[in-house]
Amino acid sequence: MSAIEPARIAPGGFKELGPLNWAIAKLGARVIRAPRFSLFNVLGQHRLLFLAWLPYSGLLLGMLSKLSRRDSETVILRVGHLRNCEYELQQHRRLARSRGIGPEIQAKIFEGPDADGLTERQRALITATDEFVVTRGVSPETWAVLARHLTKTQLIEFCMLAAQYDGLAATITTLNVPLDFPD
Repeated sequence: MSAIEPARIAPGGFKELGPLNWAIAKLGARVIRAPRFSLFNVLGQHRLLFLAWLPYSGLLLGMLSKLSRRDSETVILRVGHLRNCEYELQQHRRLARSRGIGPEIQAKIFEGPDADGLTERQRALITATDEFVVTRGVSPETWAVLARHLTKTQLIEFCMLAAQYDGLAATITTLNVPLDFPD
């Protein structure tokens, strides 16, 4: 979000979020080590939808995920880059570092599937993410390559993860959700 453009829905506090969503947003802010978690403080204003979305989103990033955390972060970083979503990128650059994807590999993810130094698995994930986001599907050729690296359940999860973060990037950008960190 540009510093000039105000949030279309300002991050809410206790009154706007209600006690449960406010507590979740406060806990989330503590986890990301920020004064507030703007995404939660905005989405939490739709109280029921937020409570429905949160476990789904958490499942895609959590311990029950079928994709490795590195694979998930590769997909999310690529989606954020393709959608030019600085909020998503700011959050996930940090998270990716904590999951073993340092700045050098992140730069290669942003460069694209032809970047030197990527593994075949990373190339497959990035190529499939590019196709999924840009064309809303994955070609048979790309699917065949991706399927050599992922199980059936991981392939399903890849699609859901890419769709989730593509939609989230569109929502964040449309609502002009303010960044959580000054950098």
